[in-house]
Amino acid sequence: MKFFHLSDLHIGLRLMNRDLKEDQEYILGQIVELAEKEVPDAVVIAGDIYDKSVPSAEAVEVFDRFIDRLTQSLPETEIMLISGNHDSGARLNCFRSVLSRQRVHMIGLPPQSPDEHMEKVVLTDGYGNVNFYLLPFIKPSMVKMIVGTDERGNNFSYNETLSRMIQREVIDSSQRNVLVSHQFYLPEGKSADSVERMDSEVRTVGNIDQVSTNVLLPFDYAALGHIHKPMKAGSEFYRYCGTPLACSVSEAGQKKGVLMVEMKEKGNISVTNLLLTPLRQVRMIQGTLSEVTAQGCDDYVTAVLTDKVDLDVLDMQDRLRSAFPHLLEIRRENLRKADYNSTFAMEKVMDPLELCCAFLKDVTDEEKAVLQDVINTVQEVKD
Repeated sequence: MKFFHLSDLHIGLRLMNRDLKEDQEYILGQIVELAEKEVPDAVVIAGDIYDKSVPSAEAVEVFDRFIDRLTQSLPETEIMLISGNHDSGARLNCFRSVLSRQRVHMIGLPPQSPDEHMEKVVLTDGYGNVNFYLLPFIKPSMVKMIVGTDERGNNFSYNETLSRMIQREVIDSSQRNVLVSHQFYLPEGKSADSVERMDSEVRTVGNIDQVSTNVLLPFDYAALGHIHKPMKAGSEFYRYCGTPLACSVSEAGQKKGVLMVEMKEKGNISVTNLLLTPLRQVRMIQGTLSEVTAQGCDDYVTAVLTDKVDLDVLDMQDRLRSAFPHLLEIRRENLRKADYNSTFAMEKVMDPLELCCAFLKDVTDEEKAVLQDVINTVQEVKD
């Protein structure tokens, strides 16, 4: 059994107000080409199809063309996708039963009542069944009617909620089982702060959404989405594939790709990273203005200038925009910083009357006398 694992497409995303439609179509086209070459039995997308819960018509068209190309090129391949925290589960859940008959399993919502279970797609090869459990992004409040609440009527934690959701399923451990999920999974004993997160990711205060990878133990492979940097979640076979395209400057230099998972007999799994080449890289270039502009290119660039002298702002911007048509931002380092303590010490301290006169301007002698009287009264009260 061979399947592609990808996630976090974030179709419709803008990178510092740069429209990425062309870049996203380009990278999705590469994914289709890889699929045509490798002919996987399934393509799994682990959430965050869109960047917004109400995607633009343009974003929907981009995704529609991508799925259409996949189904046209690989009519026997099962396509499975779940909603992420950026998606509208209800919208993705539309036409769920109709699409499943076309080998497209688009699961936007988790089980809604106690008698419902996770969507399970069963594929078969020479070694038997491979069971794909599709679990969209969930918050404890979304499934409290199913998992219950604590003794005080409060929602369970994310960890307890996910644990209970998985324990409800009858998982045959003699078969090969795959979980597709979009949550923040954390290896046992590891601190959430030790996991490198990208600027483009949504984080919760206090990392309350963290879930222990212990809940994944019933599965042979976990196709995870949510973390934008490719990484393992405590196991070779519990994986975040990362975004196929950089979504922020913090992802500059990362090698993006699609994970190709091959499962033979139970316990025999291999994972290959099929690298993707974007239309434009996201880069951070540092140096003096002359050094930076000498590296002009068509990539998305954050320019970090280290000049220690003042620069003409308009000239600097013109030169950088000429060198980098897709310039994202300009940062400055090593600027001379004002010594405010010495500045304040050198400044003449104006007395209250001088300050009032400077503010009001053209004050007559009579008005000065009134002001002085008011100031004296205030000072007496203060003393």
